[in-house]
Amino acid sequence: MCRLFGLISSPLRTHATFWLLDAPDSLSAQSHREPDGTGLGYFDAGGTPELHKAPIAAYEDRAFAREAREIESATFLAHIRYASTGGLDVRNTHPFEQHGRLFAHNGVIEGLDGLDQHLGEDRALVHGDTDSERFFALVTRETAAHGGDVSAGLVSAARWVAGNLPLFALNIILVTARELWALRYPATHELYVLRRPAGGHHGSRHLDHTGRYGHLRVRSAHLGEVPSVVVASEPMDESPHWRLLEPGELLHVGPDLRVTSTVALPGPPAHPLTLADLRPEAADSQRPA
Repeated sequence: MCRLFGLISSPLRTHATFWLLDAPDSLSAQSHREPDGTGLGYFDAGGTPELHKAPIAAYEDRAFAREAREIESATFLAHIRYASTGGLDVRNTHPFEQHGRLFAHNGVIEGLDGLDQHLGEDRALVHGDTDSERFFALVTRETAAHGGDVSAGLVSAARWVAGNLPLFALNIILVTARELWALRYPATHELYVLRRPAGGHHGSRHLDHTGRYGHLRVRSAHLGEVPSVVVASEPMDESPHWRLLEPGELLHVGPDLRVTSTVALPGPPAHPLTLADLRPEAADSQRPA
Protein backbone atom coordinates (compact mmCIF):
# COMPACT_ATOMS: atom_id res chain seq x y z
CA MET A 1 0.00 0.00 0.00
CA CYS A 2 1.28 3.49 -0.83
CA ARG A 3 2.53 5.58 2.08
CA LEU A 4 1.84 9.28 2.52
CA PHE A 5 3.69 11.72 4.78
CA GLY A 6 3.19 15.47 5.14
CA LEU A 7 4.86 17.87 7.56
CA ILE A 8 4.26 21.58 8.14
CA SER A 9 6.04 24.01 10.48
CA SER A 10 4.79 27.22 8.85
CA PRO A 11 5.49 30.09 9.12
CA LEU A 12 8.97 28.87 10.10
CA ARG A 13 11.27 27.03 7.73
CA THR A 14 12.90 24.04 9.39
CA HIS A 15 15.53 21.45 8.49
CA ALA A 16 14.49 17.80 8.25
CA THR A 17 16.39 14.73 7.09
CA PHE A 18 14.48 12.14 5.06
CA TRP A 19 15.34 8.53 4.34
CA LEU A 20 12.81 7.38 1.74
CA LEU A 21 13.74 3.71 1.59
CA ASP A 22 15.52 2.78 4.79
CA ALA A 23 14.77 -0.94 5.07
CA PRO A 24 17.91 -3.10 5.49
CA ASP A 25 19.05 -5.50 2.77
CA SER A 26 18.19 -8.61 4.79
CA LEU A 27 16.73 -11.82 3.43
CA SER A 28 13.56 -10.97 5.32
CA ALA A 29 13.35 -7.54 3.68
CA GLN A 30 14.12 -8.99 0.25
CA SER A 31 11.24 -11.45 0.62
CA HIS A 32 8.78 -8.55 0.43
CA ARG A 33 7.90 -6.65 -2.73
CA GLU A 34 9.90 -3.47 -3.09
CA PRO A 35 8.17 -0.13 -3.63
CA ASP A 36 7.67 1.12 -7.18
CA GLY A 37 8.70 4.71 -6.55
CA THR A 38 9.76 7.22 -3.93
CA GLY A 39 9.34 10.96 -3.95
CA LEU A 40 10.01 13.99 -1.74
CA GLY A 41 8.61 17.47 -2.33
CA TYR A 42 9.36 20.76 -0.59
CA PHE A 43 9.79 24.50 -1.33
CA ASP A 44 12.88 26.68 -1.56
CA ALA A 45 13.19 30.02 0.24
CA GLY A 46 11.47 31.80 -2.64
CA GLY A 47 8.46 29.46 -2.57
CA THR A 48 9.43 27.48 -5.67
CA PRO A 49 8.52 23.78 -5.43
CA GLU A 50 11.35 21.23 -5.57
CA LEU A 51 10.99 17.50 -6.23
CA HIS A 52 13.29 14.51 -5.74
CA LYS A 53 11.68 11.47 -7.39
CA ALA A 54 12.79 8.04 -8.52
CA PRO A 55 10.88 5.10 -10.00
CA ILE A 56 12.15 2.13 -7.98
CA ALA A 57 11.96 -1.43 -9.23
CA ALA A 58 13.66 -4.65 -8.15
CA TYR A 59 15.98 -4.48 -11.18
CA GLU A 60 17.01 -0.86 -10.63
CA ASP A 61 19.58 0.80 -8.39
CA ARG A 62 17.84 2.01 -5.22
CA ALA A 63 20.73 4.14 -4.00
CA PHE A 64 18.86 7.33 -4.94
CA ALA A 65 16.02 6.49 -2.57
CA ARG A 66 18.19 5.24 0.31
CA GLU A 67 20.37 8.34 0.36
CA ALA A 68 19.52 10.61 3.27
CA ARG A 69 18.37 14.06 2.16
CA GLU A 70 18.71 17.16 4.33
CA ILE A 71 16.01 19.63 3.32
CA GLU A 72 14.88 23.05 4.57
CA SER A 73 11.25 24.06 4.02
CA ALA A 74 8.09 25.07 5.88
CA THR A 75 6.18 22.19 4.25
CA PHE A 76 7.26 18.72 3.13
CA LEU A 77 5.51 15.92 1.24
CA ALA A 78 6.86 12.37 0.89
CA HIS A 79 5.36 9.37 -0.89
CA ILE A 80 6.26 5.70 -1.20
CA ARG A 81 4.52 4.25 -4.26
CA TYR A 82 3.14 0.82 -4.98
CA ALA A 83 1.94 1.12 -8.58
CA SER A 84 -1.75 0.61 -9.37
CA THR A 85 -2.15 2.73 -12.53
CA GLY A 86 0.76 3.77 -14.75
CA GLY A 87 4.15 2.18 -15.33
CA LEU A 88 7.45 2.59 -13.49
CA ASP A 89 8.42 6.00 -14.79
CA VAL A 90 9.39 9.23 -13.08
CA ARG A 91 6.33 10.83 -14.72
CA ASN A 92 4.14 8.49 -12.67
CA THR A 93 6.05 8.92 -9.41
CA HIS A 94 4.49 11.08 -6.69
CA PRO A 95 4.45 13.87 -5.62
CA PHE A 96 3.13 15.79 -8.62
CA GLU A 97 3.41 19.56 -9.12
CA GLN A 98 0.80 21.87 -10.66
CA HIS A 99 0.56 25.65 -10.34
CA GLY A 100 3.00 25.76 -7.43
CA ARG A 101 1.23 23.04 -5.43
CA LEU A 102 2.43 19.53 -4.61
CA PHE A 103 0.11 16.51 -4.40
CA ALA A 104 0.29 12.80 -3.50
CA HIS A 105 -2.43 10.14 -3.39
CA ASN A 106 -3.08 6.67 -2.04
CA GLY A 107 -6.01 4.81 -3.57
CA VAL A 108 -7.60 3.84 -6.86
CA ILE A 109 -9.96 5.74 -9.16
CA GLU A 110 -11.35 3.90 -12.18
CA GLY A 111 -13.38 5.08 -15.16
CA LEU A 112 -10.46 7.21 -16.33
CA ASP A 113 -11.95 7.76 -19.80
CA GLY A 114 -14.82 9.54 -18.08
CA LEU A 115 -12.41 11.59 -15.99
CA ASP A 116 -10.42 12.54 -19.10
CA GLN A 117 -13.62 13.64 -20.82
CA HIS A 118 -14.63 15.70 -17.78
CA LEU A 119 -11.19 17.34 -17.69
CA GLY A 120 -11.40 18.40 -21.33
CA GLU A 121 -8.58 20.80 -22.19
CA ASP A 122 -7.30 20.59 -18.60
CA ARG A 123 -6.14 17.06 -19.41
CA ALA A 124 -3.03 18.89 -20.69
CA LEU A 125 -1.96 19.33 -17.05
CA VAL A 126 -1.37 15.56 -16.87
CA HIS A 127 2.04 14.33 -18.03
CA GLY A 128 1.89 10.70 -16.88
CA ASP A 129 -0.59 7.84 -16.82
CA THR A 130 -1.87 7.77 -13.25
CA ASP A 131 -5.36 8.27 -11.86
CA SER A 132 -3.70 10.39 -9.17
CA GLU A 133 -2.31 13.05 -11.49
CA ARG A 134 -5.63 13.20 -13.35
CA PHE A 135 -7.45 13.83 -10.08
CA PHE A 136 -4.90 16.51 -9.19
CA ALA A 137 -5.65 18.21 -12.52
CA LEU A 138 -9.33 18.25 -11.56
CA VAL A 139 -8.45 19.77 -8.18
CA THR A 140 -6.35 22.42 -9.94
CA ARG A 141 -9.21 23.30 -12.29
CA GLU A 142 -11.82 23.41 -9.53
CA THR A 143 -9.52 25.51 -7.33
CA ALA A 144 -9.25 28.08 -10.12
CA ALA A 145 -13.03 27.97 -10.61
CA HIS A 146 -13.42 28.78 -6.90
CA GLY A 147 -11.14 31.81 -7.02
CA GLY A 148 -8.02 30.01 -5.76
CA ASP A 149 -9.74 28.41 -2.75
CA VAL A 150 -7.91 25.07 -2.48
CA SER A 151 -10.32 23.66 0.11
CA ALA A 152 -13.28 24.36 -2.14
CA GLY A 153 -11.43 22.96 -5.15
CA LEU A 154 -10.56 19.74 -3.32
CA VAL A 155 -14.11 19.23 -2.12
CA SER A 156 -15.61 19.95 -5.53
CA ALA A 157 -13.24 17.55 -7.29
CA ALA A 158 -13.68 14.80 -4.69
CA ARG A 159 -17.47 15.08 -4.76
CA TRP A 160 -17.51 14.81 -8.55
CA VAL A 161 -15.34 11.69 -8.51
CA ALA A 162 -17.32 10.17 -5.63
CA GLY A 163 -20.56 10.73 -7.47
CA ASN A 164 -19.53 9.70 -10.97
CA LEU A 165 -16.64 7.23 -11.05
CA PRO A 166 -15.87 3.81 -9.55
CA LEU A 167 -13.76 4.56 -6.47
CA PHE A 168 -11.75 2.42 -4.06
CA ALA A 169 -9.97 5.12 -2.03
CA LEU A 170 -9.01 8.78 -2.23
CA ASN A 171 -6.50 9.54 0.53
CA ILE A 172 -4.51 12.63 -0.40
CA ILE A 173 -2.09 15.24 0.91
CA LEU A 174 -1.63 18.57 -0.89
CA VAL A 175 0.84 21.26 0.14
CA THR A 176 1.81 24.76 -0.87
CA ALA A 177 4.83 26.68 0.42
CA ARG A 178 2.92 27.60 3.60
CA GLU A 179 -0.21 25.39 3.88
CA LEU A 180 -1.24 21.73 3.99
CA TRP A 181 -4.46 19.89 3.16
CA ALA A 182 -5.34 16.22 3.75
CA LEU A 183 -8.42 14.21 2.79
CA ARG A 184 -9.38 10.69 3.85
CA TYR A 185 -12.19 9.15 1.78
CA PRO A 186 -13.95 6.86 2.39
CA ALA A 187 -12.92 4.55 5.30
CA THR A 188 -10.86 2.21 3.07
CA HIS A 189 -7.40 3.36 4.18
CA GLU A 190 -6.24 5.09 7.34
CA LEU A 191 -4.79 8.61 7.51
CA TYR A 192 -3.56 10.13 10.79
CA VAL A 193 -2.72 13.61 12.04
CA LEU A 194 -0.42 14.61 14.90
CA ARG A 195 -0.41 18.16 16.23
CA ARG A 196 3.07 18.36 17.71
CA PRO A 197 4.07 21.18 20.10
CA ALA A 198 7.68 22.34 20.25
CA GLY A 199 9.70 19.47 21.64
CA GLY A 200 6.82 17.06 21.22
CA HIS A 201 4.35 16.24 23.96
CA HIS A 202 7.26 15.47 26.31
CA GLY A 203 8.58 19.00 25.89
CA SER A 204 12.23 18.41 25.03
CA ARG A 205 12.45 16.01 22.07
CA HIS A 206 13.45 16.56 18.48
CA LEU A 207 11.28 14.98 15.80
CA ASP A 208 12.26 11.40 14.91
CA HIS A 209 9.58 9.48 13.02
CA THR A 210 9.91 6.05 11.44
CA GLY A 211 7.26 4.22 9.43
CA ARG A 212 6.09 0.87 10.70
CA TYR A 213 7.68 -0.98 7.77
CA GLY A 214 10.97 0.90 7.64
CA HIS A 215 10.49 2.55 4.24
CA LEU A 216 10.35 6.12 5.55
CA ARG A 217 12.28 7.86 8.31
CA VAL A 218 12.23 11.56 9.17
CA ARG A 219 14.41 13.35 11.72
CA SER A 220 14.62 17.03 12.65
CA ALA A 221 16.50 18.60 15.55
CA HIS A 222 14.94 21.97 14.63
CA LEU A 223 11.49 20.61 15.49
CA GLY A 224 12.62 20.27 19.08
CA GLU A 225 12.19 24.03 19.22
CA VAL A 226 9.12 24.83 17.09
CA PRO A 227 5.62 23.32 16.73
CA SER A 228 4.51 21.35 13.69
CA VAL A 229 1.69 19.23 12.30
CA VAL A 230 2.28 15.81 10.74
CA VAL A 231 -0.09 13.79 8.54
CA ALA A 232 0.78 10.18 7.72
CA SER A 233 -0.68 6.89 6.56
CA GLU A 234 0.26 5.36 9.92
CA PRO A 235 1.35 6.56 13.37
CA MET A 236 5.12 6.96 13.12
CA ASP A 237 6.12 7.06 16.76
CA GLU A 238 4.81 6.02 20.15
CA SER A 239 2.84 9.23 20.80
CA PRO A 240 -0.74 8.58 21.94
CA HIS A 241 -1.81 11.85 20.31
CA TRP A 242 -2.07 10.60 16.73
CA ARG A 243 -5.68 11.02 15.58
CA LEU A 244 -7.30 9.00 12.82
CA LEU A 245 -9.14 11.26 10.39
CA GLU A 246 -12.83 10.53 9.97
CA PRO A 247 -14.02 9.09 6.65
CA GLY A 248 -14.67 12.06 4.38
CA GLU A 249 -12.73 14.47 6.61
CA LEU A 250 -10.88 17.36 4.99
CA LEU A 251 -8.10 18.77 7.18
CA HIS A 252 -6.48 22.15 6.54
CA VAL A 253 -3.39 23.55 8.29
CA GLY A 254 -2.97 27.26 7.64
CA PRO A 255 0.19 29.38 7.41
CA ASP A 256 -0.02 30.02 11.17
CA LEU A 257 -0.41 26.28 11.97
CA ARG A 258 -4.10 26.75 12.76
CA VAL A 259 -5.84 23.44 12.11
CA THR A 260 -9.43 23.24 10.85
CA SER A 261 -11.35 20.22 9.66
CA THR A 262 -14.77 19.30 8.36
CA VAL A 263 -16.44 16.14 7.13
CA ALA A 264 -16.74 17.31 3.54
CA LEU A 265 -17.90 13.98 2.06
CA PRO A 266 -20.27 12.42 4.60
CA GLY A 267 -21.71 9.70 2.37
CA PRO A 268 -20.18 6.70 0.60
CA PRO A 269 -19.10 6.76 -3.06
CA ALA A 270 -21.88 6.21 -5.59
CA HIS A 271 -19.84 3.40 -7.19
CA PRO A 272 -17.68 1.87 -4.44
CA LEU A 273 -15.03 -0.68 -5.33
CA THR A 274 -13.66 -3.55 -3.25
CA LEU A 275 -10.31 -5.30 -3.63
CA ALA A 276 -12.11 -8.06 -5.53
CA ASP A 277 -13.26 -5.50 -8.12
CA LEU A 278 -9.75 -4.25 -8.90
CA ARG A 279 -7.28 -5.42 -11.51
CA PRO A 280 -4.74 -7.78 -9.88
CA GLU A 281 -1.91 -5.23 -9.93
CA ALA A 282 -4.18 -2.53 -8.50
CA ALA A 283 -5.45 -4.88 -5.78
CA ASP A 284 -1.88 -5.81 -4.86
CA SER A 285 -0.96 -2.14 -4.52
CA GLN A 286 -3.81 -1.47 -2.10
CA ARG A 287 -3.42 -4.37 0.32
CA PRO A 288 -1.97 -3.46 3.72
CA ALA A 289 1.70 -4.43 4.07
